[in-house]
Amino acid sequence: MSQILVVVALMGNAVAMGVFCATVLGGVPLLMALPGEQYVHAHGFLATRYDPFMPVTIALTALADLALAAAAPGWAGRLAAGAAGLLMLSVIAVSLTKNVPINHWVAAQDPSSLPPDWAERRGRWRRWNAVRTTLAGTALAANVTAAMFIVV
Repeated sequence: MSQILVVVALMGNAVAMGVFCATVLGGVPLLMALPGEQYVHAHGFLATRYDPFMPVTIALTALADLALAAAAPGWAGRLAAGAAGLLMLSVIAVSLTKNVPINHWVAAQDPSSLPPDWAERRGRWRRWNAVRTTLAGTALAANVTAAMFIVV
């Protein structure tokens, strides 16, 4: 069972990391270069493409990690899987408390009449995407470490 959980955790974490990297390296610079009016439309188009796929992927990864932390053979694998699970739960927390509210705020804007704090909100969205990417990348390193101890 542990080997199956390792595969689920690694695959889910790798997919999430790939999407986050694509967002941080490509999507964010593209969106930040757009004028506000175009940003609202492009952001709305991109944001809806990842739901519900990304939340489900991240949640399954966190659950697989936490199951490994409880059931994997050996303390080192359990510790690494537990760390990965906590990191993926942190990704969920940042997403729900930071990125999702900003996404909803952007979606509610009138592109022809953007508020004065527009640039600040875009900057916060960019920073929280970088935070999620860092958390997911660290979780992936922890998952690879867990796999080295669990799959022998």
